[in-house]
Amino acid sequence: MAKTDFKTVDEYIASQPPPAQEALSRVRSAIRKAVPEAEEVISYKMPTYKLPGGAVLYVAGWKQHYSLYPAGERLVASFKNELAPYRVVKSTIRFPLSKPVPIKLIERIAKFRAKEIAAREKTV
Repeated sequence: MAKTDFKTVDEYIASQPPPAQEALSRVRSAIRKAVPEAEEVISYKMPTYKLPGGAVLYVAGWKQHYSLYPAGERLVASFKNELAPYRVVKSTIRFPLSKPVPIKLIERIAKFRAKEIAAREKTV
């Protein structure tokens, strides 16, 4: 059975096959650039980027793709054209490992999610 008790994002990325390691490292950099104040933790056994109001994004590596969660209706609608080439299922965006990492899109998604979290915090 694969290791699932990761303590750090570095451990998580290192456990992935080389193509996923490279993609996940680039995704990590994009999220950290977009939301530098987010805390990087492992939650639900995957890399998670959190602000005081909640999780901005979760990231997971798979055999053929990597995923970002959560992708709510507002996010999917806001990025409809840019997400068209990717598989979006429920609250998951799947990016194939066979394609270049869409750094700018991921940065914009992370900023969008951070704004959603901040807006939710203001209403609480």
